[in-house]
Amino acid sequence: MTFNKVTIIGVGLIGGSLAKVLKARGMAREIHGAGRSRETLELALRLGVIDHMGQDSVRAVEQADLVVLATPVGTFEPIVRDIGPHLKTGAILTDVGSVKGGLVRTVEQLLPAGVHYVPAHPIAGREKHGVAESVETLFQNARCIVTPTERTDRTALDAVKSLWQAAGATIVEMSPESHDHVFAAVSHLPHVAAYAMMCSVSELNAGEDQYIDFSGAGFRDFTRIAASSPEMWRDICLANAKNVVDMIDRYQFVLSRMKKAIHRGDRAKIERLFKQASDARRGMQ
Repeated sequence: MTFNKVTIIGVGLIGGSLAKVLKARGMAREIHGAGRSRETLELALRLGVIDHMGQDSVRAVEQADLVVLATPVGTFEPIVRDIGPHLKTGAILTDVGSVKGGLVRTVEQLLPAGVHYVPAHPIAGREKHGVAESVETLFQNARCIVTPTERTDRTALDAVKSLWQAAGATIVEMSPESHDHVFAAVSHLPHVAAYAMMCSVSELNAGEDQYIDFSGAGFRDFTRIAASSPEMWRDICLANAKNVVDMIDRYQFVLSRMKKAIHRGDRAKIERLFKQASDARRGMQ
């Protein structure tokens, strides 16, 4: 499928990488970029990631066949409220957000009849962000979750699936609610834990005692994702708050078990808990 006009709102790492895929595969005759930062859009234009730029999202989506929301999830509702009335009949709206659930239902309700929404979430990224880090190969061998509802147009769904398959991703379908429960565990909680670890250790730094200077590969590997965009992850945690809090409670419960075992010097229990974790990690593909 080839789209005459694609508008990407939020031309960062994900949005920029998707634009590069569209260009490389000849799937878009022209790509328009929109967003808050003029500097980012000008850089995307200079790099050839987009063909046209404008900070006004409403004007950018006019006559677009495909519109991609690649901004923090906290901005989805206000953006859709603005652009919804200006989307042409038959246009496809999709996103790359890490939260679905109630957000999907809200977006669906805001769109006019004849505009098709297909929620998506590519499981790809880096700790660094920004259009300068975007690459055409970002989504190769990754998974892309699509979360259709009973209102999703099947032709639009197939078009969005085809786009992500062209990017090299494997498509997985699940409900918006299942998506949020799963990713609270395997994505949102790890980011919270990494941020917490960095806060815990960085707050120890005082005077000449710079603890982080002595960190090795283990600490750096564990906290790598704490370099991710704070704004983006703030919005993700707030949008999926119940599931994230539930997972933090679960994590604290397990940490408490480990803490008690260490405090009591219970060698057998410490080893049993660590082995449970080690076996599960070794079993990951």
